[in-house]
Amino acid sequence: MTKPIPDKAEVALEYPDKLYIGTFARTARFDAHLDETGISLSLYHMGDAAVRKSVRMHFHYALFADILQDLARTVSSVPPADAAHRDALREAAKALCLALEPGPNDKADLTQMTPDEEVTLLHVME
Repeated sequence: MTKPIPDKAEVALEYPDKLYIGTFARTARFDAHLDETGISLSLYHMGDAAVRKSVRMHFHYALFADILQDLARTVSSVPPADAAHRDALREAAKALCLALEPGPNDKADLTQMTPDEEVTLLHVME
């Protein structure tokens, strides 16, 4: 299920002879979910063929775990005065951490989350 992008995403794909750059703003949509092998992230800019674009990425769990570790090591680049972004990241990380804890219904997926938990996880993608 796609959701509106609450802020902005920029994507650059660089080849030796080409460079593709795309921006996905509030009019775009995204989907992020876990599957059997990793994390799937898709960004969509809808519209007619002249403006329509999409980006799909899949990270296996080990790579995504390393990405999270690198983010943790570089969190000092978010200024302490930027409390709103720090709070959103902190709450989203807490929600992910809690969701990863084994529970009585291990096979439940994220569709069973409360609306508040969904909003918190949404902020992790900002």
